[in-house]
Amino acid sequence: MLITRKAEFSASHTCRLPGLSEAENEALYGPEAHPRGHGHNFSVEVTLEGEPDPVTGMVYDLKRLKQILHERVVEPFDHRFLNLDVPPFDQVVPTLENIALEIWRRLQPDLAAAGVRLYRVRVSDSDQTCVEVLGEPQ
Repeated sequence: MLITRKAEFSASHTCRLPGLSEAENEALYGPEAHPRGHGHNFSVEVTLEGEPDPVTGMVYDLKRLKQILHERVVEPFDHRFLNLDVPPFDQVVPTLENIALEIWRRLQPDLAAAGVRLYRVRVSDSDQTCVEVLGEPQ
């Protein structure tokens, strides 16, 4: 069985590689490379996999998942400039792919400690674009 919880945060970022020229960054990342950054309203969906507990009937307490999402993702990411305010994005380009991987890494320890399997992290920055991490990332 799969259960999913959604959270949202607003943040700004820029996608740029420091060793590239302005034109090269623009060619690679398009408008995402604007030097002063730009903002998105991000949506995060976290899906857990498991069997319902025979006593509680729940795979995992969704209120607890909401709390973990708030502590590990929303609180540190919301209304921040990711490149400056949220490690590892001071060292890693905050593409949608890297944001999804970082969210997985932030959630995995708490969920594993609770004995629940993190199945999917889905992050979108618009109605047209999303990234999904399925299974344990490398």
